[in-house]
Amino acid sequence: MKVALFADIHGNFPALQAVWSHARRLGAEDFWNLGDSVGYGPFSSEVLAFLQKEYILSLRGNYDTKVLRLPEKGERWLGTKRPEKALAFRTCWESLSGEDRKYLETLPEVLRLRYGGKFFFLCHGSPESPGEHLDCSTSEERLKELGEVTGARYILCGHSHLPFDRTAGSVRFINPGSVGRPDDGDPRASYCLLEVQKDAVQTSFYRVGYDVDQVLYG
Repeated sequence: MKVALFADIHGNFPALQAVWSHARRLGAEDFWNLGDSVGYGPFSSEVLAFLQKEYILSLRGNYDTKVLRLPEKGERWLGTKRPEKALAFRTCWESLSGEDRKYLETLPEVLRLRYGGKFFFLCHGSPESPGEHLDCSTSEERLKELGEVTGARYILCGHSHLPFDRTAGSVRFINPGSVGRPDDGDPRASYCLLEVQKDAVQTSFYRVGYDVDQVLYG
């Protein structure tokens, strides 16, 4: 059983299409999206339409939630952010239809799944907060604390835009990196293919090229 695991699309539809096609060629049967589907990139509405059309299991990330809360936060909230970030939030909100916002609102922040006989906990940032940043520098002690919260053997997380596969105690943390906005200096879309076997879960990380100019210039 193969699952394409990805996160942090951030409105980059061409990158999502490239990941989808690549994973399908490798035999992915299911697709799990760990959130932050909108924002920054110019194709947030197209991304949400694709997630629904293909019945992709998806979470709502911290950025997704912030975009939805823009009307109630208003100018006072945006005034605390850098001008480019404030503009990104406003532009994203205005680009979404009412149906887009309703769909985004329905997405859960965490999911517990039994798949292939194994228990997975899916979150955007960490099991305790969608805004907690986990990466290779996160202490083993902190990962063990988070592992105890869920009772799961596998914790799948995004948010940091940095791919990793770490084990702390008896719990394995897997982050696929970012589809649309990687933070490791490599502009190619990042995702992870999980191969769920009877006795193990194998991970393969991939970087997929796409037409960046399409995102920059439409």
